[in-house]
Parts: sequence; C-alpha cells; structure tokens
Amino acid sequence: MEIFGYGAALLIGLTLGLTGSGGAILTVPILVYLMRLNPVISMAYSLFVVGTTSLVGSYKYYQKELVSFRTALTFGLPSLLTVFFTRRFIVPAIPEHLATFGPFEITKGVLLMTLFATLMVFASLSMIRRKKYQVPPDEKADLTPNTPALVVQGVSVGLISGMVGAGGGFLIIPALVLFSKLDMRMAVGTSLLIIAANSLFGFVGDIFNYTIDWRFLLTFSGLSVAGIFIGSALSHRIHSDKLKTGFGWFVLIMGIYIILKELFL
Repeated sequence: MEIFGYGAALLIGLTLGLTGSGGAILTVPILVYLMRLNPVISMAYSLFVVGTTSLVGSYKYYQKELVSFRTALTFGLPSLLTVFFTRRFIVPAIPEHLATFGPFEITKGVLLMTLFATLMVFASLSMIRRKKYQVPPDEKADLTPNTPALVVQGVSVGLISGMVGAGGGFLIIPALVLFSKLDMRMAVGTSLLIIAANSLFGFVGDIFNYTIDWRFLLTFSGLSVAGIFIGSALSHRIHSDKLKTGFGWFVLIMGIYIILKELFL
C-alpha cells in the first residue's frame, strides 16, 4: 500500500497545481489509510505537507504581485497563534478513550477523523457549487478592511486547522474577499501564504509532542511539491472549473465514506 501512498503524495500537489486548492484535503486520508499511520500523527504530518506545498504555491503568486502581506498579517497572526496553541496543548489533552456506546467505542482517533471528514464534506460542497465570492455592489465604494471580522475568522480557521491538520482555504478565501475586499486572485495568493504560515507554525507545536520521522516526511512532502509544478504546467490545457467540480464530488464521497467507516463499520 505504501507505493500507492507515495503516488498519492504526487496527486496532492498535482491537484493543488491544477485547481489552486483542494489537494491538501487528501493528505490525512492518504496518510491514515494508505500509509497506515495513526490519525493524530497523520494530522501533524499533514500540517508540514500542507505548509510546504502552500509555501511553494504562494511564492508563485508573490512573483506575480498577488499577495497582500498586510492582510496576511491581520488574518494570519491570530490564526497562527491559535493553531499553535491548539496543536501544542488542546490536541494532546484529548483523552485516547472518550466514550463507549454498546459496541461503538469513541476514541481520540475516531473523533479527529470524523471531524476531518466533516470538514471534507463542507470543502467539497464549496468546490461543487463553484461560488464566485465578490464584494457586494453597495460596498464597492468602501474598500476599508473589516479588521475585527478578519481577526475572528482567523481564530476560527486556526482552531479548525489545529484540530484536523488541514489548511482551510475554502474558509479563508471568502473571508479575505468579503472582509478584506481583495479581488479573487489576490485572495488566493494571500490565502496560500496564510495556510503555509499556519500549518508550519502548528507543526512546530507537534515537534514537542511527537517523534517525527523526518526521512519519510521530507520524501512525502517532496513528491507533493513536485506535483505542484506538474499541475501548474498542465493547468493551461485543462478546464480548471470542471476539474474542481469533479474533484469536489470525489472529496464528498470520500468524506461520507470516512464518517461511515469511523462510526459504523
């Protein structure tokens, strides 16, 4: 199964390079079900993989001057602190055994995988709908960022990222467009920078709690980064909107399957 897992690592970056988002949502299921890693350590590794691939992606946007560092700081600082605190203190404090209901045992791993699968469902719906976020017409004259709303959203995303090891781009992008008044391309580039900072800083919290297999992690991340360049090279030949919709349906099916598997199978 490991050979499929390494091949899937390439798919993570490939999807990110083709669609600009979504690939990171595959990382945890690949690590858990193909690489046979514990869900908790898988979410820690996911933060490193997501952070590394997003950092490469954000640099490509930076070269095109499509990253707002001021917005990234306003949104990212509270988010970054929250994800570090969550990974350093909250996740390790969750008991390994939570409850037993007849034949069903709710463990820490089951809880985190169920939360992650729920995030997959919401992310898939965002991709399937292909909603185009934009500043409402009556607000276009006022381009002043809504700083309090950005801070609240930043804390919320940090908590979600810290709990399940995912970037949360489907939450960050609409927040940047609606509350920071960025255009869509600038929001995507800024979102990748925020995801990179959140994920890598959250992973620092995990270094204190777990033994890291750096050889495996760097190999897996390297394949994912390689996938970004392949996906970017192919992106002009493939209709990204249709691809994202199809990928959204795949993520939806996977999310539902994980929920059923963890709770009932």
